[in-house]
Amino acid sequence: MEYTSFPMSLPNPVEALWSDLQAVRADVLAEAERLSQRQADWKPGEKDWSVGEIVHHLTISEIATGKLTTKLAREAEAAGTLAPFPAGLVQFKPMPPMPIGPAEAPPVVWPEHGKPIGELIATMKATRERSRQSIERLATLDPQRLTFKHLHLGELDLAQWWRLQAQHDGIHLAQIRDVKRTPGFPQSSLGGR
Repeated sequence: MEYTSFPMSLPNPVEALWSDLQAVRADVLAEAERLSQRQADWKPGEKDWSVGEIVHHLTISEIATGKLTTKLAREAEAAGTLAPFPAGLVQFKPMPPMPIGPAEAPPVVWPEHGKPIGELIATMKATRERSRQSIERLATLDPQRLTFKHLHLGELDLAQWWRLQAQHDGIHLAQIRDVKRTPGFPQSSLGGR
């Protein structure tokens, strides 16, 4: 997924963040794009997510991060506290330590089962194109001043929210690969879907 139609040059930390987001998303798409509907819907267990559900969850989460970007920027602008991107900033703050063990997703980002895999992939790609606009917005403001509390990680600045999106994709990429390796995962067929 290359976005050559976006001419905006990004500051180095934002460019590195975008590259991380793109790299892990390319891996997620490579794992999911060629699946049949049967494969996309298959679940290892009753409480486990299917690959289709994981793709849907990642998309919902990314949409939420994009909305958060807009919300925080608008609120800061309205309050007169929106600051430009710091000229000397070479890297963003590190992420706080991740909690040990599995974390349950909040209901607002729970996926639906059985959505058409082609629709899920198309929506994921379109969402990433819109996310580029959020990343370009991030490059024009000081993301360290815009914070919002995460359910498990506490207060995160806007750059950390986007870094979390890349980490989140990586966590679920491993989950997709685990689902596909699970005994009983449907084999591909010549008919595809």
